[in-house]
Amino acid sequence: MPEIVCVRGDITEADVDAVVNAANSSLLGGGGVDGAIHRKGGPAILAACRELRAGPYPDGLPTGQAVATTAGDLPASWVIHTVGPVYSRREDRSDLLVSCYRESLRVADELGAATVAFPAVSAGVYGWPMGDAARIAVTTVRAAATRVAEVRFVLFSDDALAAFTAV
Repeated sequence: MPEIVCVRGDITEADVDAVVNAANSSLLGGGGVDGAIHRKGGPAILAACRELRAGPYPDGLPTGQAVATTAGDLPASWVIHTVGPVYSRREDRSDLLVSCYRESLRVADELGAATVAFPAVSAGVYGWPMGDAARIAVTTVRAAATRVAEVRFVLFSDDALAAFTAV
């Protein structure tokens, strides 16, 4: 089980082996964490994502899946892109959110990453309630069979940090 660390900060500045991007399925950038990673990482990330779209993911990355690219100008070596589910009150999509964390850690293991920084996947524009997002994230990471030594949740607000720390 990896050591779990929760910090408030900017995930694009995380000095880790891999940063997880809460991407949209297009992999071509967007708002929130996704936009920040693409802006700070520079054009190499977008170029790598375009290659993925031209190759194995012509229709985009499916929700709950993860794939790695270069990290471009970020301090990290890799960006692991994962597509979180949009929150729904009518349909339980928590299995897809669990899959984002498991698949990201699987990709991290394939890369040999010892340290991984995660945002609060789906808890921004995708509307997942922060407390539940934190519970799913932390319990999934705790239960994961991974060689990753440290998982760092890099959170964008005091409220997010408090929710993750409480779990």
